[in-house]
Amino acid sequence: MKFGEQLRDIWRQARRSLLPGERGIAVDAEAERRTLAMPAILSPVQFPGRLLPKPTPVNLRRFAETPVVRRAINVIKDRIAAMDWQVRLRRDCSAGDLPNSEARKKALRRTLEEPNPSDSFRTMAEQVIEDALTGGFGAIEMEPTGDPERPAMMWAVDGASIRINARWNGQPDTARYAQVQPGQLESSAVDLRDDQLIYMRMNPRSFTPFGLGPLEVAFETVNQFLSAHRFAGKLAANSVAQYALWLNEATPVQHERLIRWWQDEIEGTGRVPLLSTEQKPEVLRFAQGTDADLRLAWQQFLIRMVANAFGLPPMLLGLEGDVNRATAAEMADEAFRGAIQPLAQLLAGHITRDLFAKCIGWREFEFVFNDLNARDEETELAVQVQLLQAGVLTVNEVRAMRGLGPVERLASSS
Repeated sequence: MKFGEQLRDIWRQARRSLLPGERGIAVDAEAERRTLAMPAILSPVQFPGRLLPKPTPVNLRRFAETPVVRRAINVIKDRIAAMDWQVRLRRDCSAGDLPNSEARKKALRRTLEEPNPSDSFRTMAEQVIEDALTGGFGAIEMEPTGDPERPAMMWAVDGASIRINARWNGQPDTARYAQVQPGQLESSAVDLRDDQLIYMRMNPRSFTPFGLGPLEVAFETVNQFLSAHRFAGKLAANSVAQYALWLNEATPVQHERLIRWWQDEIEGTGRVPLLSTEQKPEVLRFAQGTDADLRLAWQQFLIRMVANAFGLPPMLLGLEGDVNRATAAEMADEAFRGAIQPLAQLLAGHITRDLFAKCIGWREFEFVFNDLNARDEETELAVQVQLLQAGVLTVNEVRAMRGLGPVERLASSS
């Protein structure tokens, strides 16, 4: 028996004994997780073979915990995870063609709201978006249950542990992905078909099967920023004076007397020191003693480069220079259109194509975020009112855009 199967057997036995109230969710629905939740607890060791590992530096995870990068990730992640969403019919489908469309929509919504016993949609989405912004990957395991009220279950997977089969032939019954634990051989990997795993790739390219995350782009910039920040912190915390007093032709006895006099009478007292010597003492300054020594301008430039890598304006990362009320609104809208909206549409497309169509088989439905049409409520409301007045949209279509159910028009009494 494989090591992964043994862990799954132990997990099932523990759930039967410790969580009897949740057996109806996973055991009775016949959906069992195949991947491991945290495979990165061991030392990472890679072995060459048909399964290609994601060449992601370990420092990416550490860089994601620094203040500037954490702010950039949270601006995008929290905005998407807090969006209102809905499950609706596709444009080429009508409710009359599917008599049980409402029941299926409720089942799909329940699947997304309660993907597994320990996660909600927001907690699962935050994990996936975090991995996508960090390393260019975001993985969700999907397992069908056979229950019409909960057709599938989902678990967030560490995207760094997912390897891609370079010889995948496109057949649905062939393993396309595999989860390989650190130090594990390919023979013990957990194979996953295309309909069992959602694998989000940011910035997909033709010459590699892997995506490219914003933090990978800003890797060198973040490393330089941390080095400059540490240097400035040590320099600012250094209590040694950046200057010296030079007495020309002073004897050792005079030198010692001056040091004792300065420490006993002058240092820390605030008194004005008076010196009477034949030659004027000279002050030797080692540094300018200004903010230029901290390289603050260089740090601000690096923060701007990090913002560019994430597609955000520097204003959202704490650089508020040259910002007024007119430009602030434009920058916020640019962040929504350039960084938040593309990733939200990518996540929605994967849920529609992979979960609804491939895993469950209900291709008539789609997942959409309700907040992507307009960033503010006033603009969206004005556009919808104008479309209603012009006869382009109906009341039910506008209600569907807002995630509301249709209403039946009452026939006017004669």
